[in-house]
Amino acid sequence: MIRDVVVPLERELSLEAGGGKAMNLARLARADFPVPPGFVITTCAYREYVSANGFEEWLLDTARGARLDNAAELGATSAAIRARFEAGTMSPLLADAIRNSYAAFARPPVAVRSSATTEDLPDLSFAGQQDTKLHVIGVAALLEAVVQCWSSLWTARAIAYRGQNGIAHEDAALAVIVQQMIESNISGVLFTANPLTGKRLETVIEATFGLGEALVSGRVEPDRYVVDVAAGRVLERQIGAKAFSIRPRTEGGTVESQEEAAGRATLTDAAALELAALGQRVATLFDEPQDVEWAEAAGQFYLLQARPITSLFPLPEQLSAEGLRVLLSIGAIQGMLDPFTPLGRDAFSMALARVLATVIRAFAHDRAGPIAVASERLFLDVTPLVRSPRTRSLVQSALGAVEPSTGEALNAALSEVSFTTVERRPSRRVPSPRLLALVSRVLGNLTYDMLWPHRGRARIQRRLAAVIDDFERRSTVAQSLTERVALLEDLFRELPRSLIPVLAAGLVTGLANLRLLRSIAAELPEGERRVLELTRGLPHNVTTEMDLALWGAARAIRSDGNAAAHFRTADAETLARDTIAGRLPRAAQDAIDGFLRRYGLRGVGEIDLGRPRWRDDPTPLIQVLQSYLRIDNDDRAPDAIFRRGAEAAERTLVSLIADIRRTSFGRLKGFVMRLAARRMRALAGLRESPKFTIVRMLGAVRAGLRASGQELVASGILEASEDIFFLHIDELEAVAQGGDAREWRELVRERRKTYAREQRRRRVPRVLLSDGRALYGDTSGEPSLGPTLAGTPVSPGVCVGVARVVHDPRTVQLTPGDILVCRGTDPAWTPLFLAAAGLVTEVGGLMTHGAVVAREYGIPAVVGVRDATARLRTGDRVRVDGTRGSVTILTA
Repeated sequence: MIRDVVVPLERELSLEAGGGKAMNLARLARADFPVPPGFVITTCAYREYVSANGFEEWLLDTARGARLDNAAELGATSAAIRARFEAGTMSPLLADAIRNSYAAFARPPVAVRSSATTEDLPDLSFAGQQDTKLHVIGVAALLEAVVQCWSSLWTARAIAYRGQNGIAHEDAALAVIVQQMIESNISGVLFTANPLTGKRLETVIEATFGLGEALVSGRVEPDRYVVDVAAGRVLERQIGAKAFSIRPRTEGGTVESQEEAAGRATLTDAAALELAALGQRVATLFDEPQDVEWAEAAGQFYLLQARPITSLFPLPEQLSAEGLRVLLSIGAIQGMLDPFTPLGRDAFSMALARVLATVIRAFAHDRAGPIAVASERLFLDVTPLVRSPRTRSLVQSALGAVEPSTGEALNAALSEVSFTTVERRPSRRVPSPRLLALVSRVLGNLTYDMLWPHRGRARIQRRLAAVIDDFERRSTVAQSLTERVALLEDLFRELPRSLIPVLAAGLVTGLANLRLLRSIAAELPEGERRVLELTRGLPHNVTTEMDLALWGAARAIRSDGNAAAHFRTADAETLARDTIAGRLPRAAQDAIDGFLRRYGLRGVGEIDLGRPRWRDDPTPLIQVLQSYLRIDNDDRAPDAIFRRGAEAAERTLVSLIADIRRTSFGRLKGFVMRLAARRMRALAGLRESPKFTIVRMLGAVRAGLRASGQELVASGILEASEDIFFLHIDELEAVAQGGDAREWRELVRERRKTYAREQRRRRVPRVLLSDGRALYGDTSGEPSLGPTLAGTPVSPGVCVGVARVVHDPRTVQLTPGDILVCRGTDPAWTPLFLAAAGLVTEVGGLMTHGAVVAREYGIPAVVGVRDATARLRTGDRVRVDGTRGSVTILTA
């Protein structure tokens, strides 16, 4: 065992044995990079020390007991743990192994560095959280430094970081790297991609005199160089003050020295280019951008550390190399910033790609596919559209209504880039017969809907119901995995052929009339706000109908004393299990079953086929029902709110017409306004119908695939039925043909780990450029520095209440009157709206479903509030102004 405890640095090491830092350094050494020689004391030694001193269980219990939000408590916990380490005794065999390796190494001054198993990972860096001891001289000092490094696994920062990122303390261990000390003249860090912009073609170097500890600890202002390696030139050069340096001390350790270096550059341009080229070789070796620590002594550069730049947003692997590409976040537009499951990505991508290729000529002829995947999320490649000024303006206009923060990010991106180097495609093409037929059908339906809006809406609803019924019937016939996968592919073909001609016409008619109303009312005081009032209590919206149906279920439960008492005393998880098992009191069971028959195929993140639906787990519905049962004021009842909204919309229309008649050509404008309002209210509610239809069809496919998943579990191919959604379509076809069960199970395990890791990602760019630049959007310009946060107003009115920050609606129950604060919403969130007094989101626009439903309920709403879920905290008393687009923190 002792032979494996201390190994040469160039030995191939696993993450478990050497930690991230040692594993990367060993790889650099084997590839003949200039790495100082040394050896590694593996994690076996750390575990042996902890076990031999008998404090493993105490250590874990102590760390778990610390509250992550209490800095003083974390500090005290860390101090207690580290004191225990320092009081421990190293076994003679282990001490001899370290002593002998050091002797074989000729006992030079060394650097002793920590290397944790949870450090320098692709998604988590843990940078600076463990100790490094520099210029260590002698065996006694070395053994002391090793124990100090081990104990640094339990710094307050490390304990908190693991807890915040869901890493179990028992999974963490620490190796120690012992290397010959480089007494550097110059040292620093370099990033092989620009960490501020994400641009992959730029290397950023920071340098100072002496050892790099002064720089990495943030105590010195370094020189800064930005290098374009491909072009072979230094783009930027900033000379820092470098007021002091850290140098080796003769007797061991380091000493600070004052420097008069403000006018002296650390690197020549030639040296900066040499160093940048070395960094690019490192990035090539690891096949991803790297954060590299380096030192220079006697004209030789040395590499001291290399780790991934975890702050960069990943680029799609399948991006076309054809010039600069511009990608929009589909999740931001859909109000879902979470990652997709593999099968969910396939389903959404194939459906959207087929629709886009049918209706937008540029996508049909562009060689690059329209959908790209980065960080398990979907991005739409709009390069073919933004090349042309005409289509670019259409995209920008659409984003302004749908998702303003993405529109802001796109505008910022387009102001920085030029497409002169991108191949331009001929703009004149004869439309395909299929497209002409589609346009003809859309125009015919549009004319019908404009002339007879109520009959048109009823016709659309009948058509959608028939499509859903037919598809659900076919899904019950499909019994094998092959047939169910084929049914999923049939869905992609069904969308453009059956749904677009019908739905597009109704939607265009409803929204066109809304736009006409806004245009007419523009000359009136507060015309924009008053037109938005016309959308309150909007009928024929399947999402608000769903919410009101759930309120109806709550009323049925309340009217039955036994059911109401049961809901007051039982927790949501128990009630959900009883719902699935059919054990609820009869009134409650019938009410919820009736709701689930129509709406049970909906759920949070429902655009992802792999996400659970309400009928799989009704816990979120139970929580909402419990919240509804706490509404004891009839005026706060959702149906009363909705009814008052419709009445308010009618009064607003009357006042608008009266005001517009007092303007020039007022009678004509009043007549047009009345017609437009009637058509808008008849058809605009269809805005939610496309998603509802597709989700119902996806739900039918999902149910069949879950059944296949259960069969695969029974045959030992998968471990859980939901694992089937972590395979791609082509893999499901391969599974249907047989194969090694172990291979599929291991593949799913790895993908689940990746999915869980990506769920922790809090920042998702609205726009991503293929050169690495990531733009996050901000409708308010600079972030608010005071207590008022700015965003986009989407539902007028003002409310004051207590903020409730929600990341997952499945885990929360709102108190009536709370202000709901979240990253984004999809229809599964909207039942919470009926208890909320206001809404604040990080993404969204006037026509996103959250805004539409908020207006229908008369809830003030502000969207596009930058980092709202981080800048607002649960318990803050806030004022939401949905007319002006502001959120004010009144008390914290």
